[in-house]
Amino acid sequence: MKMAYLRDVVSLQLDAEKCIGCGRCLEVCPHGVFVLELGRSRIADRDACMECGACARNCPADALRVKNGVGCAVGILNSALGRKAACCGAAQACCCDGGKEHIEDKEARKA
Repeated sequence: MKMAYLRDVVSLQLDAEKCIGCGRCLEVCPHGVFVLELGRSRIADRDACMECGACARNCPADALRVKNGVGCAVGILNSALGRKAACCGAAQACCCDGGKEHIEDKEARKA
């Protein structure tokens, strides 16, 4: 099922000139907002963004900007109530910690 939020209100911005094509935004985005094309990230579905901030927090090139929005608030509430995060099914609201746990878990598995 394709997830969508409010249309044309997302604050997500990508500076393509700063993008280094590392793919971190693709790794941490719980809704598949990004794709890699020609060695750089591109916003493929802006309306699917829930403004959790995971992409911006994990971008080493500082190419992404987003104001945390309603989707993040829902994740925080679910976490506080002991529910699984709607975005990824994790026990904690992974998307609302900027995807830090997912990145750390992937790096630990590689080691």
